[in-house]
Amino acid sequence: MRPVVTLTLNPAIDETVTLDALRPGEVHRASAVRVDAGGKGVNVACCLADWGLPVAATGVLGQDNAAPFNELLAAKGIDDRFVWIPGETRTNLKLLDAGTGATTDINLPGLAVSAGHLATVRAVLRELVEAGGLAVLAGSLPAGLPVDLYAALSRELKARGARVVLDASGKALAAALAAEPDALPYAIKPNRHELEEWAGRPLPDIASVAGAATALRERGIPLVVVSLGPEGALFVWEGGVLHARAPAIRVASTVGAGDALVAGLVAGLHAGLDMAGTARLALAFAAGKLARPGANLPGRSLVEGIAETIRVDGIGI
Repeated sequence: MRPVVTLTLNPAIDETVTLDALRPGEVHRASAVRVDAGGKGVNVACCLADWGLPVAATGVLGQDNAAPFNELLAAKGIDDRFVWIPGETRTNLKLLDAGTGATTDINLPGLAVSAGHLATVRAVLRELVEAGGLAVLAGSLPAGLPVDLYAALSRELKARGARVVLDASGKALAAALAAEPDALPYAIKPNRHELEEWAGRPLPDIASVAGAATALRERGIPLVVVSLGPEGALFVWEGGVLHARAPAIRVASTVGAGDALVAGLVAGLHAGLDMAGTARLALAFAAGKLARPGANLPGRSLVEGIAETIRVDGIGI
């Protein structure tokens, strides 16, 4: 099988602090602390490796705090193709409210990535990505890199015959969505807020979300997946619109749930499932991850069991 390739240009070590309740302005005592090597593309790679798919991960990592990433990638059996540069990979703080399950993120600046470092990463991508393969471009861009970088990378990888799955936000996402047709990704996964930013208006109900996602697909993106938190996700493709919803899950941590959904989407595409099957698998990945800390899936049989409980409905717009 061709390996799935993931790109993480702004990785992070996630330090998750669990609190009984988060009360801004007050002194707290943590009930637990967990440290995970991560970043969106790294998280996607971990979930895909847990599922049993071959994965190669690239991007940039700091040499000065390499151990967590070395250990994680080796333990998961992920082909480590990262470009190591001077400095420390950033640490992001995540405050988990045990009472509500909500997570407050405090993200720090990333490494300084030079034009030379970026050229090396692009060379690695050209080596790894094959015609017919899947490439996941995920996460924020470090300061100093061009805001339209994802569009440029999508153009390069599409020209090599790859399907590009993009999960980004802010200016990087806006630039990618404004690109010419030859630089648009195969699939994107905005959340509702990110889709509202693109649309320039509130999207208060499923019908309005579906309408905005359909407008994006009509721009030339074959598959638009919108994550909706507890409401599940919408899948918009040439065959119509599907709304997938998972049963209630006891939440251990929401950290990486969106990345797990992307991983499930990629796993479905890799397996050639129909869109309903892909939607079920994507939601099952996300639901399975919610019950576990870190970017980790439960066993394959449990994920397959969750997939059987996912409700998928076609909706009109």
